[in-house]
Amino acid sequence: QVQLVESGGGLVQAGGSLRLSCAASGRTFRTYLRGWFRQAPGKEREFVASITWSGGNTRYTDSVKGRFTISRDNAKNTVYLQMNSLKPEDTAVYYCAASDSGGSRWDYWGQGTQVIVSS
Repeated sequence: QVQLVESGGGLVQAGGSLRLSCAASGRTFRTYLRGWFRQAPGKEREFVASITWSGGNTRYTDSVKGRFTISRDNAKNTVYLQMNSLKPEDTAVYYCAASDSGGSRWDYWGQGTQVIVSS
């Protein structure tokens, strides 16, 4: 059974940091594009960041550029999201995902981890 399991969410004060992890099991995602999305209360899910299988190319939504860093460890089948200088507007459920089509379709999703940033 293929699973993506996020961890590392929690409550943090504005300006603080959190590191999210997404561990994959059930198959190797070494060649997959890996990404992070988030959904705030009352809003649609939005793209946050993605990273190619080699780690050589990353993308970020404008609102997190310079604050968030996505990385991956293919040997561990794990992707990370380092979040610094957190803002209350970063409060959301964060989901990891994997795509075998370069991001045109996201094939696998995790169950989400809650991030709450207090002001």
